[in-house]
Amino acid sequence: MKASFLDYILRNRLPITLFVAITSFTITFFASRAERDGLGYTPEQPINYSHKLHAGEMQIDCQYCHVGVEKSRYAMVPAVETCMNCHSVAKKDNPEIIKLAQHYNSGRPIFWKRIHKVPDYAYFNHSVHVNKGIECESCHSEIKQMEKVGQMHSFTMRNCLSCHRNAHERLPDVEGIENGPTNCFACHR
Repeated sequence: MKASFLDYILRNRLPITLFVAITSFTITFFASRAERDGLGYTPEQPINYSHKLHAGEMQIDCQYCHVGVEKSRYAMVPAVETCMNCHSVAKKDNPEIIKLAQHYNSGRPIFWKRIHKVPDYAYFNHSVHVNKGIECESCHSEIKQMEKVGQMHSFTMRNCLSCHRNAHERLPDVEGIENGPTNCFACHR
């Protein structure tokens, strides 16, 4: 009886179990690949917003909208009120601004889709980088040229460590830049 039961497992259950395990691993690996590196992720947003126009052509400083980035670990998505500082008078007849005004007047937040995100297990602080003189474009690419924002740089450990180990090469325009920490606990807290 024992030999036939073992034979049954080896002939039927083991191949099926191995097939399911390998298939699950393969699907998970490739499905999560985009999430891991995020490259090219450019979602449709609830309101079309042009960084090319605002940050590029009009030269509005990133920190006007992303307030607190020099004091906080987060860049913060602008509140509707920030947009309305200008758009209560500018381009009021534009269909996207009309949608913006509807959110503002009703008190409803805009649910923007997050684009740039480091994994939850990694600690990142915007203020440390901004206060060292590192420009937003160093991590977020040429955002001032983007009509529609997407993730163009990878936020993998390899990419971050490359910059932390070779700051002078990666950030030649930042005066007095030094290499960042490379110990595990700098990011994995």
